[in-house]
Amino acid sequence: QVQLVESGGGLVQAGGSLGLSCAASGLSFSAHTMGWFRQAPGKEREFVAAITWSGRPTMYADSVKGRFTISKDNAKRTLYLEMSSLKPEDTAVYYCAAHGRAYYNNYDPLRDDMNFWGKGTLVTVSS
Repeated sequence: QVQLVESGGGLVQAGGSLGLSCAASGLSFSAHTMGWFRQAPGKEREFVAAITWSGRPTMYADSVKGRFTISKDNAKRTLYLEMSSLKPEDTAVYYCAAHGRAYYNNYDPLRDDMNFWGKGTLVTVSS
């Protein structure tokens, strides 16, 4: 059974930084494309960032490019999202997700759905 557990959410002031982690179990972590998504109050869930199973390339939504960094540690089976220059509009529940197909090289966030999801962690950015 695949389990993805996010941590690291919290309250931060605008302009600040925050790091999220996602501990994965039940899948070959190093073989799967992983991603972060977010859902703001009253809005649909949206793509934030993804990292392919090999570690490259990484992909980002335009709204976070240059401010957020996705990475992973295969030995720790953990996915990370480092967020800086945070804005109030970054306030959302952040979800970790995994693509179900191992060694998938053509992940496209506009086309492909993720198959496994965590329960999310809330990030609140105050102005």
